Amino acid sequence: MKKSFKDDFDLNVIAESGQCFRFNQTGENTFQVVALGKVLTIKDMGQNAFDFDCSSDDYKKIWHKYFDMDTDYSSIRESVKDNKFLCDCAAHSVGMRILNQDKWEMVVSFIISQRKSIPAIKTSIERLCELCGDKIDDENHAFPTPAQILYADVNKLANCGLGYRLPYILKAAELFYEEPDITERLDKLTDEELLEELKKMQGVGDKVASCIALFGFHRLNFFPKDVWINRALDEHFPDGFDMNLYAPYNGVIQQYIFYAYRNAKR
Repeated sequence: MKKSFKDDFDLNVIAESGQCFRFNQTGENTFQVVALGKVLTIKDMGQNAFDFDCSSDDYKKIWHKYFDMDTDYSSIRESVKDNKFLCDCAAHSVGMRILNQDKWEMVVSFIISQRKSIPAIKTSIERLCELCGDKIDDENHAFPTPAQILYADVNKLANCGLGYRLPYILKAAELFYEEPDITERLDKLTDEELLEELKKMQGVGDKVASCIALFGFHRLNFFPKDVWINRALDEHFPDGFDMNLYAPYNGVIQQYIFYAYRNAKR
């Protein structure tokens, strides 16, 4: 199924944005997404045209929301034109979108992400999926449910490279297993309430909770601070970053900074 977009949409920018760990380039201008129990291959055909290997019905029901196609990202980019650094970051990051990802998957993924490089995070997640997740096709497994993690062999889980994070993941799995409707309950909270609830989970501090809120619960005003963001803020905003200027899209601005600054310094 072919789609053309007028708004920002760049597969490479999204894949390298640090928000998703099962979104990878598999060939020239071709990317594969494993999400929501499905595998999607997308090819960039050029001139804002893309070939999705899914039915139009699946695109409407699943992928339109997943790629947040109802949000106008070009207008968000325009909102930072008063600041040269942010304007440069946004220009470097044209095509960025904040994905609507599975909340449970984001909880586990960002617990895993602590003190790990992005390639190492991806490796751990794939090992976890292969160990516990349902098979989707010959090469891919779905992200495991809380029950699948809880019933897995602990020694085999440890071999997924989870390290000191394993007890945190098991506690999170227990919490989500015992309260099947937890994501619906958390969805109803304000941003401040959500942050505090997420931080009650073992191994979840401000940064991880902010990542889960932004990338899992799609709260676009959260502004997670990692080493790259802190370096950029220290260098370009020594007097502090005014979160009121770009609300309610501070999370999108954060992604512009992260992508542009990380790529410029690599």
